[in-house]
Amino acid sequence: MSANTITVRALYPNRPGMLGAIASAIGAAGGDIGGIDIVHAAGESITRDFTIGVTDDSQAQAVVQALKKLKGIHVRNVSDPVLLAHHGGKIEMRSKIDISNRSDLSVVYTPGVARVCRAIADDPEAVWRLTIKQNTVAIVTDGTAVLGLGDIGPEAALPVMEGKAMLFKEFGNVDAWPICLATTDPDEIVRTVAALAPGFGGINLEDIAAPRCFEVESRLREMLDIPVFHDDQDGTAIVVLAALQNALKIVGKPIQDVKLVISGCGAAGVACARMLLAHGIGDIVAVDREGIVYEGRREHMNGIKQWLASNTNHRKAKGSLSGAMEGADVFLGVSAPNLITGADIQKMNRDPIVFALANPDPEISPEEAAPYVRVMATGRSDYPNQINNVLCFPGLFRGALDVQAREINAEMKAAAAQAIASTVRRNELSEEYIVPSVFNRGMARDVARAVAQAAQKTGVARRKRSARSYAAHAR
Repeated sequence: MSANTITVRALYPNRPGMLGAIASAIGAAGGDIGGIDIVHAAGESITRDFTIGVTDDSQAQAVVQALKKLKGIHVRNVSDPVLLAHHGGKIEMRSKIDISNRSDLSVVYTPGVARVCRAIADDPEAVWRLTIKQNTVAIVTDGTAVLGLGDIGPEAALPVMEGKAMLFKEFGNVDAWPICLATTDPDEIVRTVAALAPGFGGINLEDIAAPRCFEVESRLREMLDIPVFHDDQDGTAIVVLAALQNALKIVGKPIQDVKLVISGCGAAGVACARMLLAHGIGDIVAVDREGIVYEGRREHMNGIKQWLASNTNHRKAKGSLSGAMEGADVFLGVSAPNLITGADIQKMNRDPIVFALANPDPEISPEEAAPYVRVMATGRSDYPNQINNVLCFPGLFRGALDVQAREINAEMKAAAAQAIASTVRRNELSEEYIVPSVFNRGMARDVARAVAQAAQKTGVARRKRSARSYAAHAR
């Protein structure tokens, strides 16, 4: 399956056989033609755009070189539709009020704005009512743990953060803005975010490497009176919990009887362990690249892994990931590609559940797992049951902002998970449908409503919001 696409614009003689020769050259170089469009035809020459699927940049270059070697072919341009879509950035700021005359200017800026400033100075809580704070989230990263790319730096992380801002707006009607920091020092990150916080109603930490991300989130939660949420940790955990609750309904296993193996002890793995422990799973074994994490292990440990060692693996098992799979009910991978095999799944209990969430390549491909697994989920959009954080964060922040929550607590996270799970009705539930589509517009409203209600019940909401208002406020 092609992961990338290029568009090659080629001018060549308009005579029989040329199009076939071009198609053959593209195929021989490994390209997959997805479309051919005439740009211009004039007498003896013709210009066409060839949309070609390729696996990577090296194959794209091979395709272009193959075309250039053809006699009579002039490659006029090569473009990447993905890069073109990002040209100039993907988001912008727009005004809500037109400025067409002096009166408009005096209302939105000086002198009228001074009245608003004085109102906030006299009553600081008025900032929620009179500014963008009520609907604005900062997406903060240091660029050290970006998607499957790793430590690529703040500039290279910016396109991902722009995309995240688009998802906030599209699915939760939340205005979010990327804040990419040129530092990896936890103290400096905390100071910077705290200094920026007055202009935002919430903080979404994103793609900050473990274990630094745990410290940054913990300190900011203590310092700030607005929600601080690390989506790579808790967003993943919330969606995993929702998916697992539905998967267990299919296989008919109570959550308290489940043995679960987690591959990956980074931000997502630790957060999932915490959440699943809190919701009844008592038998969890965590595995990193050195093997099973157990109490007393000294090699390749840190504070977070020490917590895992103390709170999981009560049988004090040791050994490899393959060994840990023996007798497990659920495998949860948040680690790296191709770590388990069909033989490993065969070691699991009846009706095994496999969540292989490494991106872009999972811990085991669905094709290899298919003969042995009962319920399979990945992080990819081209297979059923995509575990995607967009199921969570737009609705979660929508609900938190609607009630001007001071934090996102455990009850709000649990409410979000339950709302996601409940979106799939019992009569719709199947092995290939355990989580809703990210394009289910009603889901974000359901999550927002549940989160807001949980915030109000637990006393972290500054204001109340009626249930009927969500249809108008969330998209």
